[in-house]
Amino acid sequence: MAERPAATGAAGYRAGVGFEPGFRLAGDGFVLRSWRRDDLEALLRHADDPAVARGLSDRFPSPYTRADGEAFLAGKLVDFAGPLLAIEAGGEACGGIGARPAREARPGVAELGYWLGRAHWGRGLMTRVVACYLGWLVPALVLRRVEAVVLDSNPASARVLEKNGFGEAGVRRAALRRAEGMHDLRLFARDHAG
Repeated sequence: MAERPAATGAAGYRAGVGFEPGFRLAGDGFVLRSWRRDDLEALLRHADDPAVARGLSDRFPSPYTRADGEAFLAGKLVDFAGPLLAIEAGGEACGGIGARPAREARPGVAELGYWLGRAHWGRGLMTRVVACYLGWLVPALVLRRVEAVVLDSNPASARVLEKNGFGEAGVRRAALRRAEGMHDLRLFARDHAG
């Protein structure tokens, strides 16, 4: 279990929550842990899949190259001081989950994001991962609301959120352009007592 935080850091998160190397949170059939440089081969195996990228924002590269993986694990693309964790199942990193302060700088509000390698789809794993992660994250960061955005072409991700108590809060019509055309973004939210 992670210890309670003591102070708020520059990124809007509380420091000392356990984002340091070695952080681990065990769940049913998986572990959430800090990303490690030796995750590179597993990351490439699971992330370099057009089916994975198809359900994610255009910030997720496709194809996912070795240079992309190396830059990610080196912290050049993300801030590993925040609650960005690897999903480990079957002894290897096979996805990721993270949260960041809401874009409009609303205190106590975070945006959730996640992905999972196709080899682990259809088993309820991501539903359990999200439940475990939020069970730790919400009290650790004293969140009052968690939001998530899902592409209209990714109903499985919407089901994961709904099974974790999220409700659909709206739709941003034609908000994302992809090679195959425009996509709507479905907005989900879950409120917590403060």
